[in-house]
Amino acid sequence: GLPAALPALPLELTVLYNSLLFTVGASDSAIKGEAEGIRQGLLRVLEACGACGQDLGTEELWEKVLQEVTVEELQAPLHRLGALQAAWWLAASQLGSVAGLFQLLSTAEDLGRAHSEGQNELLSLIKAWQVPPEGASLPLAQSAKDLKEILCTAAAFLQGLQELEAGNFPTALSLLQEAAGGFCSKNILAQIHTCLGCCAQQMGKPQTALQHLKRALQVDFQCLPALSHVSAVYHDLGETDAELEALNLLYEALGKSSPAAASSSPCFLMRTELLVHTPVLTSLLRRRHPSEVKYHLAQRCLQDGRVADAVEHYLDFLSLLQEGLQQQVPLDGSSALPRIPEVFLEAASALEKAGRHQDAITVCEEVISRTTDLIPRVLRVEEKLEQPESSLPGAELAGGLLSQKKESLCCLAWRAAGYLHQGWAWAKLGESKEAVTQFSRCLSDLLRVQLHGSGIKQTETLQPEVEVLQKIRLLSLIGRGRQFLELGRNKEALLDFQHSLQISPGDPAAASYLVQALWELNRKQEAAAQWQKFSQSCPGQQQGQGRPFPLYLVSCQEQAVFPHSEALARSIQDYLGAAAQDTAS
Repeated sequence: GLPAALPALPLELTVLYNSLLFTVGASDSAIKGEAEGIRQGLLRVLEACGACGQDLGTEELWEKVLQEVTVEELQAPLHRLGALQAAWWLAASQLGSVAGLFQLLSTAEDLGRAHSEGQNELLSLIKAWQVPPEGASLPLAQSAKDLKEILCTAAAFLQGLQELEAGNFPTALSLLQEAAGGFCSKNILAQIHTCLGCCAQQMGKPQTALQHLKRALQVDFQCLPALSHVSAVYHDLGETDAELEALNLLYEALGKSSPAAASSSPCFLMRTELLVHTPVLTSLLRRRHPSEVKYHLAQRCLQDGRVADAVEHYLDFLSLLQEGLQQQVPLDGSSALPRIPEVFLEAASALEKAGRHQDAITVCEEVISRTTDLIPRVLRVEEKLEQPESSLPGAELAGGLLSQKKESLCCLAWRAAGYLHQGWAWAKLGESKEAVTQFSRCLSDLLRVQLHGSGIKQTETLQPEVEVLQKIRLLSLIGRGRQFLELGRNKEALLDFQHSLQISPGDPAAASYLVQALWELNRKQEAAAQWQKFSQSCPGQQQGQGRPFPLYLVSCQEQAVFPHSEALARSIQDYLGAAAQDTAS
């Protein structure tokens, strides 16, 4: 409450500087908001000089103080306070404000040197700033020289992250390399090398990326996001063994460590980690839950055909679910985990491939029972159903209905896929009648969806779900038709294959089975004509079209492939050859 006095201001500003540093150091958390103490200090300076600045913003206040206050004894305390203000603005990503402040703090000679260096403007301004000398009688909690080094590192790191997010990778690489050579703790250096690795990966330089990511782990073995990115680089390189090894190491490391164990160097009150906390950095350094890594291992093993390993990882993951994984990991899109029914269906796929058909049937039964009450009896999908603009009346209600319809379609797809998998599993067990029953249940489920309009021009919002349902229907028809052939019910098989081709004209599996059904019905001339027709089209042309389908359908797709192509082709060619001879004679 004492009036401001010029002789006491150097001590007062130094005490303010130290107290702000102690406050920051004691909180040990990212700096946020405004430094109100700095503003009050500046107002005290103006008060002592007979001026006023209550109505000025912080930037204007600094400009007024530095231009109007020329007392020599105040210059060093003001410069140190200015460096603290720069730290607050850096933490808020107000880079323009930081640059403007250092222009005010620097002399004409300093500015000339900054512009002549030709580097990044902000970094040049900070580096050109002359650190004020420290008085022996006024000890500082942290020297201005150390604070300057930290500001340089934080500014380079922050700008590198901004350029990385904007896709300006060469500039980002240069700035991050500048930050890596700066003044920081081991865990921040590891984070910078992790970001350098991600940047190099985006630039198509996987080996350089691996070097940076390995360097990150050497600097701080607790920087586990670097190990996660290592697996991603090996995935891009197609080196599956190395990718899975990295994922296994990551899973083991996550089970032994905790986020609090990350190394840091708390010898300074103001540190780089308190100034750089952007969303892009949070995303790049997101610490994965062990269950996410376990699922990723299961998924990659299934995709790569490592069936035994896939089964082991999926069963481990399902046991984690039983332990209450839903409470441990957010399943709202912020984690890498898919919806739980999809995991069960993928596990069923792995079990089927491993020949554990009865176990696959049991897993699918869990999906079917859990989704039964979530599906309406009839599900209408309008051809022109669109998401309304949020500004229109009733948009929120319409958006909610669309979301509910999307969820119902997903539940229907999961249950239908459960029946589909059970059908193929029973078929593998040699139980054709039971397989037909499950395939029929799948097709009956899909009749709940009523497509209004042409059924082709579905709204983009629901198109992926509708396409998945159509794929399930196709695979189920092929599966049931194949079992009808096994049972000698060839006419019913023919109908299923005809319906399959209506859903997916030119599908090679459905076309081949159609020819076989005609052949079994002794309609050999029709079979030969159809075979010639399909042979003229590009084989497999349907396989790569459209969106990729869920992983849990891949095993069913593989089982639906026609297994007797060469034998059927020879039979038809023999028939055509004999028919040609008969015609000639």
